[in-house]
Amino acid sequence: MRKHEINGPVHPSSSGCKGRTVRSPAHQPNFNSRAVQEALEYLASVELSELFNEAKIEYCRATRDLRRCGRYLKYVLNSCGHASLCAECCQRCDLCPICRILLASGNNRLRLRLFDECIDAGLISRRYGDIFQNKEDRDDQMNADVQRLYSFFDVSLENNLVSLVCHYVTDICMDETAVSSDAITALLLDEKVVKDWSSGSLKILQQNFNRYVSLNNYLKVGEMEKSLTLSGILEVLESSFKGRPLAQLHDLHHLQESILKTKQHLEIIMWCIRLQFLEHVRSRHANFTSWHNLVREIKSAATARAWPDVVDRSADSTRQDGSLFTEDALANLDIEQAYDQELGEESHFTFLLRDSASFSRSKIEGLIGCYPFESLQAAVDILFLRGSSDLVVAKQAIFVYYLFDRHWSRPEEEWRDIVDDFATSFGINRHSLVESFILCLLDNHTDEALQNPEAAHMVLRWSGRDGGSQLVSLSETVTVVWVKVECRLLTEAFTYQRMLCTKVREKNFKYGPSEDGQCRSWMDWTEILVSELCCLCIRRNLVDRIIELPWNSDEEKYIHKCRLDCATDDPSSANGSLLVVFKLQ
Repeated sequence: MRKHEINGPVHPSSSGCKGRTVRSPAHQPNFNSRAVQEALEYLASVELSELFNEAKIEYCRATRDLRRCGRYLKYVLNSCGHASLCAECCQRCDLCPICRILLASGNNRLRLRLFDECIDAGLISRRYGDIFQNKEDRDDQMNADVQRLYSFFDVSLENNLVSLVCHYVTDICMDETAVSSDAITALLLDEKVVKDWSSGSLKILQQNFNRYVSLNNYLKVGEMEKSLTLSGILEVLESSFKGRPLAQLHDLHHLQESILKTKQHLEIIMWCIRLQFLEHVRSRHANFTSWHNLVREIKSAATARAWPDVVDRSADSTRQDGSLFTEDALANLDIEQAYDQELGEESHFTFLLRDSASFSRSKIEGLIGCYPFESLQAAVDILFLRGSSDLVVAKQAIFVYYLFDRHWSRPEEEWRDIVDDFATSFGINRHSLVESFILCLLDNHTDEALQNPEAAHMVLRWSGRDGGSQLVSLSETVTVVWVKVECRLLTEAFTYQRMLCTKVREKNFKYGPSEDGQCRSWMDWTEILVSELCCLCIRRNLVDRIIELPWNSDEEKYIHKCRLDCATDDPSSANGSLLVVFKLQ
């Protein structure tokens, strides 16, 4: 099957070829030019069994003065496809020196080799190609041939022809009949060539990332596509290594793990760059030192309130060292990280680190000792470059916890959109957001965290249980009413209790009163909810606003009873006079 049929239409990726390695041109080629399109078509349709031959450097085999010409060859013979004669010797020879086939007549004897056609089209750096024409560089021919094969893979990766690399693995490297006694050819047929190219491409991808972040630019989408592409190639490679020594599989697995971590890290960094690393969003902490001290206080409070050891019931039983939710989550990442450190995987991330000091400290002190992270960049580096890539959901949850911990006591309009944007960007549902926020508040020992009505209202809203669309327990209904009144959302509280009481009444009429130990009739619900709402308003000096609400006759008697009781208990309050106004209305 022709490779362009597998890949689909041949067209350049948005990333272009700029900034890859010395194999790549200094400037992007003109992808609308005929030369570029023909070179890409040639690469897409080349027989894979000939690709490694196209990568090998060849020199002219014609004899001159009892010795070979030895010139570097840019052309192959049209008659047989062999790279055996230079342009000058081709004019005076009649037979191919390799197969002895008669050469074509006229001027149509030669065509450019694939490598040189890519150079002429600007897909490969001309300066890189020139080094192979120097005789003094011929000693390291094995490495040169490998580098030329890499250049074909580079062009494929840059121009949406990655299946060429995958098919090279499956059709050539995995072909047991594809063997050679020639050391250079044998090396080009080995899977290790593709693995080493993938490893080098990962480093280049990371270097490009480092340059973009240094310039505070957006990363190109093509850089993300390349990381996904490399991961796909390694999956094909991993299947080819089945049945091989276990060490080879481990090495390949951890290279793929590095690529997945790089992708996950780049995704978060792209989000941070778009939001300018939250530099213009005020933190609730004055500085890192105050945040660090607060976490120590919270940790001490958690230790003080930890339950006694349930196993040791003796009089000498001591308290457990209380842990925070975020510590437990980071500890899970640390467990996975220990295995990665044994295999030295973190050496792949040198070019990605922007806060190397924090990252190094996390390796010495463990992830738990790194919270709170010194900066947003440190949070991204430590979370998404450590631990298994399979734990990306847990890492995102910890990152959301970090965002909440950084902002939650500030006015909601300053930071709510940031959390929502992160959730939308990475497919985090409302339930997970609420869970991270609740854990953040539960870790915090201050009264503000435990009695924050705005935070509680946010949790209710994000959970979707504050609208009254579904029937919930009476205790939960009372909690919702309490939260809404505390947030001065009196009209919402009134509407919510009315809606819930109506649902209970409809249920009673249809099925009769419940026998589950809850209130048996909708009148019980009405009395409890209206009385609770009225008492809360009296406590918060919102009595005058109660009069404005459109109570029905059933609700009014409980309003009257509640306010009469309060006026009786405290005759000097305004409840008595407002009760008269309420009765007149």
